[in-house]
Amino acid sequence: MEHNIAIAAYVGVDWASATHYAYALDAFGQKLGHRAFAHSGEGLTELAAWIRSVTGLEPASVAVGIEVPHGPVVEHLMDAGFLVHAVNPKQLDRLRDRFTIAGAKDDRLDAFVLADSMRTDLRFYRFLQPVHPTIIELREWSRMVEDLSAERNRLANRFRHQLWRYFPQFVDLSEDWARDWVLDLWDMIPTPAKARSVRTGTVARLLYRRRVRKWSVETLLAHLRATPIAVAPGVTEACVAHCQILIVRLRLVMEQMKVGMKQLERLCIAVADLPPVEATAPNTRCDPDILRSMPGIGPIVLAALLSEAHDAVCRRGAAALRALSGVAPVTRRSGKQYTVAMRHSCPHRLRTAVYHWARVAVLNDFHSRNRYSAMRKRGHSHARALRSIGSRLIGVACAMLQTGELFDKNRMPQIPAGGAT
Repeated sequence: MEHNIAIAAYVGVDWASATHYAYALDAFGQKLGHRAFAHSGEGLTELAAWIRSVTGLEPASVAVGIEVPHGPVVEHLMDAGFLVHAVNPKQLDRLRDRFTIAGAKDDRLDAFVLADSMRTDLRFYRFLQPVHPTIIELREWSRMVEDLSAERNRLANRFRHQLWRYFPQFVDLSEDWARDWVLDLWDMIPTPAKARSVRTGTVARLLYRRRVRKWSVETLLAHLRATPIAVAPGVTEACVAHCQILIVRLRLVMEQMKVGMKQLERLCIAVADLPPVEATAPNTRCDPDILRSMPGIGPIVLAALLSEAHDAVCRRGAAALRALSGVAPVTRRSGKQYTVAMRHSCPHRLRTAVYHWARVAVLNDFHSRNRYSAMRKRGHSHARALRSIGSRLIGVACAMLQTGELFDKNRMPQIPAGGAT
């Protein structure tokens, strides 16, 4: 618990999309009241006023338990001054078994379980503190850029499929069918018939403007003018119409991605200017600069670490960051049985960010590449080896955050006791 105020009342809030249910207990477990509230501005205001009235206490003496660590209900209660705590839904499910072994479940019971278990087992709950507006904005832009990237890939794959139907020579031009020069070239040469009539100088100017070095004008036109496949009447026209719609959407998504990347850079710089959580030496580097110096961390990964794992980064908690990113395995031991399994319960966006962090580090960092090769030689899969790389990089990053040092690629990694690597 991260506050020293004596708690005199406990309130459990079972949130939902339309109606939230609240249950209030005093410090001895006596019922103070319970009722439902609508999800609206008036409903949430009424919820805060009801808690104050049934407890008769100042908000700073009332602990509120809820399943989610974010959202309008959490933000409204925190803004009202209550001590809001979050618990994992899986833990709440186990705590519910204390009160009913028949598997009964309803909103009132869940709210009561939240309140009573918080009264007896507050250590299972995480005290929530307000997040800086810059971090909230960074988190939202980071998620938008990831969604835009996924949308870009989907549209590019659909564009490729249409080309495969009637113009397969075009598919071989690039592995990324959403490149600007590929889209511009398709606008110029949308069909095999157009490839035979287009002027060499027009294509040469396009390749020069887009700085394409993989293809020369002669090899490109020779490839596109190869014998076309025979298609039924109307297929080419239908595919061209479909591609025109896809390209408009592709260009819009790519333009939005450029805006998103600029916003990520701006917000990461703004995070560097935030006051540190703990007092540091005057010349200590800020967290974004330290993380950015590590191999494998670009703007997207940096934004994900600073936003999705902000608390763990501020606490320099390597164990928490490993668990959040899914690189820490789950160990199960019972009698003679002992198994180590991949951790599935973790934020997807943070897992993806650490995966790409480790993947790029293997390509650019000598020590990460050697560790990856050693893991593969021992029979581990590609994903398992990258999780090991990610775990090591997280440990190095947290150590650097504690000392305020930048990454030194020439520094030899420390050998654990016993000579294990």
